[in-house]
Amino acid sequence: MAGHFKPVRRVRKFRAPVSSRGHKLIRKRSAKEAGIKDVELLLTSKKDLESLRSLEGLVVVDRITELFGMPKAKVAEMVGVRPDTLQRPARASSPKTQTRLKEMVEILRRVADWAGGVPQALAWYRAEPLPEFGGRTAESLVKDGKATAVRDYLDHVALGGFA
Repeated sequence: MAGHFKPVRRVRKFRAPVSSRGHKLIRKRSAKEAGIKDVELLLTSKKDLESLRSLEGLVVVDRITELFGMPKAKVAEMVGVRPDTLQRPARASSPKTQTRLKEMVEILRRVADWAGGVPQALAWYRAEPLPEFGGRTAESLVKDGKATAVRDYLDHVALGGFA
């Protein structure tokens, strides 16, 4: 019975990443890990959409980053502004930046029901080529300031038109 043995698997212990100075690095927690409930239903109602806005009607960038679990630089990339724009409150509240953020949130809200949730809507927004626009994504169209075309396309599809 020399051939009947189980190989021993070595289990690697998890080590937290360490900076060059020896300090442990703590990664940002995702929305689910942070205990935010109903991430899937984030933008499926107007109430949730309004929760992303402050009293002045501005989209709150910190709330978006918290709910999507991504850094401000990634959100800035998604809407087509410089990464440092969302770091400064004065720049984040500028009309151009707020318009792009509102357009992104509105498109995600419209697609969330069809896609099966907000994470899937975000994936659609960033990666799904739209045949009507020559294979460009909704993200690239919003970056170029053509969000109205994306909204018209979504209205057309919602009314039963072909994609």
